[in-house]
Amino acid sequence: MSYEMIALSMFGGMLVMLLTGQRVFAAIGFVSATAALLLYGNGAIEMPFNAAFKLFNWYPMLTLPMFIYMGYILSESGIADDLYGMFHVWFGGLKGGLAIGTIGLMVVISAMNGLSVAGMAIGATIALPEMLRRNYDKVMITGVVQAGSSLGILVPPSVVLVLYGMIARQPVGRLWLAGVIPGLMMAAFFIIYIIIRCKMQPHLAPTVSKEELDMPFSEKLKLLKAGIIPFLIFFFMTGLFLMGITSLVESSAVGATAATIAALFKRTLTKKVMEDTIRQTLGISCMFMWIILAALSFGAVFDGIGAVRAIESLFITKWNLSPWQVLVMMQLSYIIMGMFLDDTAMLVIVAPLYVPLIVSLGFNPIWYGVLYTITCQIAYMTPPFGYNLFLMRAMAPPEITLPDIYRSIIPFVLVMTFTLVLIMVFPQIALWLPDLIYTK
Repeated sequence: MSYEMIALSMFGGMLVMLLTGQRVFAAIGFVSATAALLLYGNGAIEMPFNAAFKLFNWYPMLTLPMFIYMGYILSESGIADDLYGMFHVWFGGLKGGLAIGTIGLMVVISAMNGLSVAGMAIGATIALPEMLRRNYDKVMITGVVQAGSSLGILVPPSVVLVLYGMIARQPVGRLWLAGVIPGLMMAAFFIIYIIIRCKMQPHLAPTVSKEELDMPFSEKLKLLKAGIIPFLIFFFMTGLFLMGITSLVESSAVGATAATIAALFKRTLTKKVMEDTIRQTLGISCMFMWIILAALSFGAVFDGIGAVRAIESLFITKWNLSPWQVLVMMQLSYIIMGMFLDDTAMLVIVAPLYVPLIVSLGFNPIWYGVLYTITCQIAYMTPPFGYNLFLMRAMAPPEITLPDIYRSIIPFVLVMTFTLVLIMVFPQIALWLPDLIYTK
């Protein structure tokens, strides 16, 4: 059997197992173990052990449980509620002000936890019911919450970019910095869209009554205190790392400690909050570790059969595609996979194949990490099976139906696609900040 057929058989077998409902790590691990035994014989039994030791020798792996813990404890401790109260007062008087405030809330939450799921949970439980109560258009605001929550995997400290950095062997600090400007730019485009849409169709977003907002300016200033804790957490965690005072692992520990102190300061760190946070952190962290372990085994088999060179030869020599055409095909494949898989599963399945291919084509792997992340955001919200669509359906009130959710994401997906094209055409949007900081 040719190397191309072996590679296709491995991918085909893995997709069949995933479609039968198997867990991602089990499907990847089983296919890689079976292929290794068939190709290399009994000696292949050492491959999972080598992958396990490689995983446990990755010092940056310690950051994952820290960031996940931080995100959950901030969510459980009520800090997000205070933030939304601040945005409610400061933006409620504008047309679409609460929707704009929701995007602002999502940016801050993203900068504190790096997970899109946490942003979705906060937006669906805090912002969505409040906007529905004030007669905001349910389709528009459903899209706002989904789009805003997707920023969690792009704005630092993005857990997805940490995973990409480990699998692609790229510095996480550069990846975080590369995600800053694209993430803020995308949030700005969301806000511009909301402002234009609400000016054209004022009935979609009524303003908050003057009676509710009628408070002394000094009281409004006091509400800004809700933003102090998130700013301090972000500064101590990300700022110290970028200044070179702490390492990546140390910064994650600082962030987790700061979040715990913040919950203590607010007197919301109860036994139940701590138990729920630790249980969820353990579950998500173990899931990540099993998936990465399976991906390392899969990648080892792929490297061994020379699949990367074979596919490169297929695209460049046999199909005569240009590097940019190959890049577009890779992005489209992410969107298709995103209909069935989450971002982590997509990354670990194709990173061993795509990252070496990107480097061989002459593209910057840091820049590609940002493209991958934005494409994941788009894939998350692409019907019929986008991951975020069903997550929103599970969390949304009964009056928001699945057709409403499908309709809601169309303009935001177009905004994301526009941002993706901009960054593809102008790579310095992503690369300027990391080049600036690391050159110094």
